[in-house]
Amino acid sequence: MAHQHDELELEGAQSNILHQPAPVFAVAFACIIAFMGLGLVDPILPAISSQLHASKSQTELLFTSYNLVTGIAMLITGFISTRIGPKWTLLTGLFLIVGFSFLAGHSSTIGQIVGFRAGWGLGNALFIATALSVIVGVARGTTASAIILYEAALGLGISVGPLLGGTLGAHSWRDPFYGVACLMAIGFIAVLLFLRGVPRPAHRTSITAPFKALKYKGLLTLALTALFYNFGFFTLLAYTPFPLHMGIHQLGFVFFGWGILLAITSVFVAPRLEARFGLLPTMYTVLALITITLLVMGFGVHSQATLAICVIVVGAFLGINNTLITTAVMESAPVERPTASAAYSFVRFVGGGIAPWLAGKLSDTVSAACPFYVGALGVLIGIICLFIGRHALAHVSGAKSH
Repeated sequence: MAHQHDELELEGAQSNILHQPAPVFAVAFACIIAFMGLGLVDPILPAISSQLHASKSQTELLFTSYNLVTGIAMLITGFISTRIGPKWTLLTGLFLIVGFSFLAGHSSTIGQIVGFRAGWGLGNALFIATALSVIVGVARGTTASAIILYEAALGLGISVGPLLGGTLGAHSWRDPFYGVACLMAIGFIAVLLFLRGVPRPAHRTSITAPFKALKYKGLLTLALTALFYNFGFFTLLAYTPFPLHMGIHQLGFVFFGWGILLAITSVFVAPRLEARFGLLPTMYTVLALITITLLVMGFGVHSQATLAICVIVVGAFLGINNTLITTAVMESAPVERPTASAAYSFVRFVGGGIAPWLAGKLSDTVSAACPFYVGALGVLIGIICLFIGRHALAHVSGAKSH
């Protein structure tokens, strides 16, 4: 009976996705474009490295500056949004992304691009943290259906990003940056016109609230798991284009396949697996599969076919884990959702900041395979963190820790 109830709840959540008010779709559309920016630069990384005479580790700083600033800025998103309101926080974030992505495309040195990507990360933090809470707050139906919609936008953006980057980047590495600026300007207009009726929070959030939220062991467990998991995720995303040795178009198609599987499993597969097997057993399994895939990529680093197949296949596992961990974070601590999201994102983006630079450094100084082994070790440590803190997640729906 319990299993049947889970299935009915899941079907209800998924059926609610398309029956949403206009403000939800306006924010979701902007989310798609925001997440395009994550994978858009993937196909052009080798071209930027070659044409601007930058080492791999220098080029990977494009991800490091973006992720570190995004993570640190997450700490102030609640403080800002509860003072100027969710709509103006979203618009400020979108405005910053438009400006800094345009400037990145206009850069002449790797240092300039890295700096402008940091500014892009600030806009990204203001937008992403607020977008999730707005969708959850305004959407019809359950929190689960709102998060599925958010993950659908994430998956679609991540999948289309590399394809668009490959298409635009075939002419010049600058064009994908200009493309993001144009698309984000459209997102800005959509939010400005359609996002109405979102009330300003009843009370202002303290700047220390995210730090206080991390005292709850459930939230801290998920944040640490994500920190180490991101060593695997961003090694795949930011480093793999180098050992693949493909053209910009080919890289775009490989990461498009990766993103499509990520999108499908995050929306359709993850909720069903959680309903069937529980949160923790499913997460242990997919994290173990990600670890194994990274090891295979390390062993097969000189085989273009092995790397390409692994990148596409691992997208399925990443999609499942992303949805499960995001849903769990929302229920993991007795704090407001934006505060929980900000605290969690601050910790996890540290991993996303260190991993790309470290992968480039290890490749330059040790071997091409070493970053994949370190990424696998990171995900394995993430599994250990999740196991140690499993009892603190017993209250999360569908946890089934035993």
